[in-house]
Amino acid sequence: MFMHKQITGGLSVLATAALIAACASTPESTISTAPTRGPNLGATPSAAMLAAMDISIPPSGAGLPAGSGNVAQGQKVYEVKCQICHGPKGAGKPADPLVGGIGSLASGKPMRTVGSYWPYATTLFDYTRRAMPTTAPQSLTNEEVYAVTAYVLFLNGIVPESAVMNAQTLPQVKMPNRDGFIDYSRK
Repeated sequence: MFMHKQITGGLSVLATAALIAACASTPESTISTAPTRGPNLGATPSAAMLAAMDISIPPSGAGLPAGSGNVAQGQKVYEVKCQICHGPKGAGKPADPLVGGIGSLASGKPMRTVGSYWPYATTLFDYTRRAMPTTAPQSLTNEEVYAVTAYVLFLNGIVPESAVMNAQTLPQVKMPNRDGFIDYSRK
């Protein structure tokens, strides 16, 4: 008995093998050959290419870029670029809420938001810079990301309205659920 495993494109492994076998027995003059390499496909990336892709920010804040933003600036950016998905003041709809739920995780109806669930403020910066807005990921400037981060943290009551976020201040923010995770890393 053969098991058919689906692969990309919906062909089973057996169907793919049959297709390869049929092509292998076809005279070369009837097979159109595509280039084997596209731009940068198979090429070793340069240090500059790797640096451009390596934008991860760990909890320590190592690698946070230059720049800064405050709550008032973040509110303006949020209203233009974030509110359409996350609702006024992070209340949610159509996307998930960003605000609320602090203290709800142990309840029967936990609300997992930036303020209630996320353990590190640097994660908010990293995710926002990498994936938001969903219609144009990685389009925000570092200043806009710092500002929106400050605004969302303020909405959750984590930082004061006077807060300024930058590479020095952001890693110092203690999130309400920072100690709610168990470190299972192998040291």
